[in-house]
Amino acid sequence: MLKMSELALSAGRILILFGIAYVLLAVGAHFLSLAMIFPRPPVKYDLGPDHFQLTAPDGVKIAARHWANPKAKYTLLYLHGNYEDLGSLNDYLPQFVAEGYAVFAIDYRRYGRSEGVPTEANTASDAALAYDYMRTKLGIPAERIIIFGYSLGGGPGVELALRRPAAGLVLQGAFVSAYRVMTVVPLFPGDKFVNLAKMPELKLPVFVIHGTADNTVPFWHGERLYEAVAARKQKLFVEGGPHAGLGDFTGPRYWEEFRKFTDSL
Repeated sequence: MLKMSELALSAGRILILFGIAYVLLAVGAHFLSLAMIFPRPPVKYDLGPDHFQLTAPDGVKIAARHWANPKAKYTLLYLHGNYEDLGSLNDYLPQFVAEGYAVFAIDYRRYGRSEGVPTEANTASDAALAYDYMRTKLGIPAERIIIFGYSLGGGPGVELALRRPAAGLVLQGAFVSAYRVMTVVPLFPGDKFVNLAKMPELKLPVFVIHGTADNTVPFWHGERLYEAVAARKQKLFVEGGPHAGLGDFTGPRYWEEFRKFTDSL
């Protein structure tokens, strides 16, 4: 039979091994998460007359596009998902124009025709760069800007809503945090886009949209985000709704609820 000292030594060794394994997993999660959060999709457009470039403070060129609508009361600052670019956005953002909105969008660094390397910090900064361009160059008042964060875009969208005034914030298919899309519960330090912790700080109206059958960002993320909002809020939880193409799946109800939100601002 092992003596108590030998048992303690064995237990200590096991704890050390677990500790080493945890550190290795945490480091691996950090580097793997960057590749998973910011995978560069195939470029689906060339820079043309419909596109232009913003220059970040560090000199990096950020590709942008403005879907103008002279009749629009609100302009959406659209922050897209992690496997999209301005070319793929042209497949569905014109629907918002047809519904009476204008839209302004950028590509994150290394996406589409944007330069640089994406990180959580510079994605948030580039969203602020786009917002400031809308205010100073396009002359759009803060009360006429609606921040729209889809999926990954919910991260920079929430951060921007804390930094800059706007009429409202829309979160569609957004997550409580990046790591918890995979781990569900908090396991590792250094999580990215910790949206849930920021929700109670928001002062502007928030509209949370999520499909109950979302296989990319599970539905409970949308539920938790909505519950955490302390400001005026609205939700659209679509039964059986997917992650991508939720507007088309939902049909007229999507636009009715969207209009209800914007009319309330």
